[in-house]
Formats: sequence, structure tokens, C-alpha cells
Amino acid sequence: MGLKTSWLTEIQYIFEKQGIYAESAVHDSFKLLLLNEGRVILHLISLGQQDDPEQLLNYQLICFKEGKQVIHLWEDIWQSRKAQVLTRLKSVLGLNQRLHGRSTSVGKISKEDTEHFLEQYHIQGSAGGRYRYALLYNQEVVAVAVFSHKRKMKDKGEGYTSAELVRFATRDGITVIGGMTKLIKHYLRLFSPNDLMSYADRDWSVGKAYQTAGFKLVGETPPCSLYVDPVNYTRYFLHRIPEESDQKKINSYIEVFNTGNLKYVLYQ
Repeated sequence: MGLKTSWLTEIQYIFEKQGIYAESAVHDSFKLLLLNEGRVILHLISLGQQDDPEQLLNYQLICFKEGKQVIHLWEDIWQSRKAQVLTRLKSVLGLNQRLHGRSTSVGKISKEDTEHFLEQYHIQGSAGGRYRYALLYNQEVVAVAVFSHKRKMKDKGEGYTSAELVRFATRDGITVIGGMTKLIKHYLRLFSPNDLMSYADRDWSVGKAYQTAGFKLVGETPPCSLYVDPVNYTRYFLHRIPEESDQKKINSYIEVFNTGNLKYVLYQ
């Protein structure tokens, strides 16, 4: 199945209205949009398209060595999370208003407000977590981070604990310089785990933000199959398809994949 012309046209039209110039290109079987004079490459993947995850990862690595960033954008993600995709791309392209972390203050934020913020601004939406903190600028929430509770890691020694940065997102149109680091330092001061880990989605990132914050790359998770409901574009892992779904509906789902994650750890 080839790339739908309507999808390509829609993306270019919306980008143009946002002041983002996108040039169409083709690399082997990849349908691309070149942004920022080709330094950012958006690889568009239609539902039902037969690609090899390793081919995508190899292309991403080759471009990374050339100083280019490749983002793999699936059709269902675009259709279901357009606003969040644009928010992320504007940040990648350096089009946001830039605030310094030192001009913000850290505050608690309720579970409900956190979920609302993440659904608005994070591509993967909300996620569970024990602790939630926000960066405030002129009394307005401009960034949110969600952390897990500490876990004992007996294989790493007596008393060793680890925690996870589950989500970090900023408001649309804003980049907080040092914002993620500021929220991480606040959490570490309060709970003092021996390490803090997090994952970078390889469809979108090679983990530059984590490296800047002092994290170390310690591993990676392999590409994983998912199943998309073509009606509402909801993604499911196989073991999380709702039990009440009838077989006819399940048979209509389209198999896709992600390119895995990079695991980063900040040691204390």
C-alpha cells in the first residue's frame, strides 16, 4: 500500500500554515519530507505498508552520522495526534519561544491536571506515575514531569534503589531550556534514588535530550509489533487488545511496529 496522496497533501498544507517548509523526497521505498533544509527528515509510513524495522533503524543511524535527524511518522499517529505531532516538530525545528529554566518555579500538580496536560502535549498521551511536578512561568504551567516511586534493585546491592522518569512534556510553542533537568533535580533532592532511568522512543529520538541532562545510554529494547484499529486509530499491544472485542473487529486491525526504545540511566 503506497502513501495516500491526501495524507501527504494534508501534512504539507498544515505545515505551510504553521510556517514550516517541507520538500518531498524519496529514498529507496521511503516517502520523505525534508525539513530545516534537510537536517530533519520526516519518514511517512502508511498503514499496511510493509517495511523492515531494521531498515528504518539503519537509515536513521546513517543520517545521524551525517548530522541529520530522522523521525518515523506512522499514518495512525498523524491521524490521531496531529496537534501533538506539530508540537513536537516545532520543538525539534527550533520554532518555539525559549524560556530559561531559572525563570520558572517548581510546583506540584494534580493527577487530573497532569493527565490533561499530557493528553494535550505529549505524543503518547498520559501515563501512570507516583509523583507529578510542573514548571510554572507567570503562574502558568509550561512543563510537566511524571516520576515513578523508588524500586529496590537487589541485584545491584543492598539498599540500591532506582526510579523512572515516565513522562516529560512542555506546552505547545514553548521550549524550557534546562527544564527537564530542573524537574529531575527536584525529584532527586526529595527521594535520592541511586539512579533514574528513562526511555527514548526511537521513532522520534536518538536521546539527545537525555545525553544533555547527563544520562548514559545503557541499552535498547527491540522493535515491537502493535495493532491499529483502522476506525479510531487506537494502537494496542497484542496482549492488551480489549477482551470484549469480537473476532471480526480484531481481524480488521492492521499490524504495525515501533522501532523500539533507547534506555538511559542517570547515576547518582
